[in-house]
Amino acid sequence: MNEQTSLSQNPPADRSATVPPVDTSPEVLPRNFGSDNWAGAHPEVIAAIVEANVGHAPGYGGDPWTDRFKEIAKQHFGPTASAYPVFNGTGANVLALQSALPRWAAVITAQSAHINYDETGAPEKVGGLKIIGAATPDGKLTPEIIERSDLGRGNEHNAQPLAVSISQSTEWGTTYRPEEILAIADTAHRLDMILHVDGSRLGNAAAFLDTDLGSITTAAGVDIISLGGTKNGLLGAEAIIVLDENIGQGMPFLRKMNLQLASKMRFLSAQLGALYEGDLWRTSANHANTMAQRLEAGLAEAVSAGCAPGLSLVQKVESNVVFVRMPPETAARARQKFAFANWPLEDDIVRLMCAFDTTADDVDALVSAIIDG
Repeated sequence: MNEQTSLSQNPPADRSATVPPVDTSPEVLPRNFGSDNWAGAHPEVIAAIVEANVGHAPGYGGDPWTDRFKEIAKQHFGPTASAYPVFNGTGANVLALQSALPRWAAVITAQSAHINYDETGAPEKVGGLKIIGAATPDGKLTPEIIERSDLGRGNEHNAQPLAVSISQSTEWGTTYRPEEILAIADTAHRLDMILHVDGSRLGNAAAFLDTDLGSITTAAGVDIISLGGTKNGLLGAEAIIVLDENIGQGMPFLRKMNLQLASKMRFLSAQLGALYEGDLWRTSANHANTMAQRLEAGLAEAVSAGCAPGLSLVQKVESNVVFVRMPPETAARARQKFAFANWPLEDDIVRLMCAFDTTADDVDALVSAIIDG
């Protein structure tokens, strides 16, 4: 029996009969407060991907969408800015720091920072860099904390502190003002370090501060940025922005080596272009921030009225997240209607994250679920 006869007598099984379709009903996939990563992609971003899905275009960044995004980056961050689209935030952080530092370098950051706590050791294991996590009350470094953490300089037994990395906004939802960043940059540069910004929520910080992206980066002395996109409505795209022309020369090679070079880069760049060319980044971030402020106000009112025993707000809301100290029984009751995360760095604190598509009705329903059950 030849192969053709065998196939005709034994056709492949019909997989559609055994694999159920994904249920996309709102009851199964409702909007929640687990993370802004849970949100879908913004419709304008999806439209940009569809528009880029035409014909053939050179791979690996040789396409017009990537050229366009590079010019958009210069409009935000200055004429010397160089932009490199990548797949994800962890890859952006590792690649940005690795491209700017030698193998013997250490990076000073907050203990709560993503590069220290949430990246499975990737900056150290993949990037080859020692991370020094400094204790902070609110996720924010200060010049004093940086100077206290600058240990072992010149000692061959110690990794050398050659970079400071700040998150904007921080993992605690707090935001650095431009003058705070400038003071940190001055300290870092005086100590022969570079300043990196993990800007996964840079748009939320700029929207809260009512400023532009360049004022809290380029103008404040930042050297290199991990520019976020996924948390602000992209399907999956981030970028590294190099501001100091003296660093990052090995980026094209390291991006490939670190598995962050997209063959069909036009689809990453089309997303980034849609977000940053106009005001979409600001309107989406501002909406998420506004929903977090509404949530903060609703919970604060309930606490003041004595309707929420054991509940307290932990940090002032300065981005799109609300941290609440919440009794476990209250959290369990609210989770019958909404998903949200425990904050692993401190007991009985939950993180309530808003996104570009969170609605006022969602927020009010969550407040009701927390207060009334």
